[in-house]
Amino acid sequence: MKLGVVMDPIETINFKKDSTLAMMIEAQDKGHEIFYMTPDSLFINSGVAFSNMANIEVRNNPSDWFSLGETSPMNLSHLDAILMRQDPPFNSEYIYNTYVLEMASRLGVHVFNNPRSLRDCNEKVFATEFPQCCTKHLVTSKKELLKDFVEEHKDTVIKPLDGMGGASIFRLKNSDPNLSVILETITNHFTQKVMIQEYIPEILEGDKRILVINGKPMGAAIARIPAQGELRGNLAAGASAVAKSLSDRDLWICEQVAPALVEKGLLLVGLDIIGDYLTEVNVTSPTCFKEYKDLCDIDVAKIFIESVEALTP
Repeated sequence: MKLGVVMDPIETINFKKDSTLAMMIEAQDKGHEIFYMTPDSLFINSGVAFSNMANIEVRNNPSDWFSLGETSPMNLSHLDAILMRQDPPFNSEYIYNTYVLEMASRLGVHVFNNPRSLRDCNEKVFATEFPQCCTKHLVTSKKELLKDFVEEHKDTVIKPLDGMGGASIFRLKNSDPNLSVILETITNHFTQKVMIQEYIPEILEGDKRILVINGKPMGAAIARIPAQGELRGNLAAGASAVAKSLSDRDLWICEQVAPALVEKGLLLVGLDIIGDYLTEVNVTSPTCFKEYKDLCDIDVAKIFIESVEALTP
């Protein structure tokens, strides 16, 4: 294949943890030609989707993990497949890039994940399409509704809809003297919708990440255990990773969600589960490939690239 990869600048990645690099190394080992694109390189010229891109060679070397060829504009239809691995925030620039990629997909390029579904499936809100899997939750910008939710459920977690890595997540109790100012700040004076959920005490046992490829969950979960005194089970917020077996409830949640993932062309998804509840459906750039390899001996990169090959005849 001629495989394009849209990702944030490769020189800035965390070599030890980056899942996109793991994908690229696996694809290269299988003989595919890889073309590197940064998010700002995508453009439309007279109805044709292009990108400034370069051939890239990747290496499993922590001090020298890539070499780039000469960058030049290329019609995206010259590629067989594209991996969209741009990280959030999911802002207007992200959305514009999905339009460019969707134009390429109409010309026969296989884009993973499906760009239309990336637009449709906000990682927080998409989980609410499976209410049977979720704890009590509310998506709103209204002050009264948020305050009523906190008063009813006593102990809650509130977060923005477009963040990642645990940024701007607050635990809110009905007795919190900062309740009003936190609500005002996170909603930008009650003009931006947020998600608020019941607090799930099992967060102390870890926020489980289950990677799902083509509707099939990997055979284990990576539990992100919050650091001492920390609410957030995010590796970016200092959580530690441990392997956990999938419970019957975990498998049931995967079964509930999987048909929608396949239908929407969401090849790679990361389900976040705390206790018995689905909290997020990560569709933009799910990670934990290296944690799966190190802790579970599951080679997610290999499984993922084989799935891309199977879906790109």
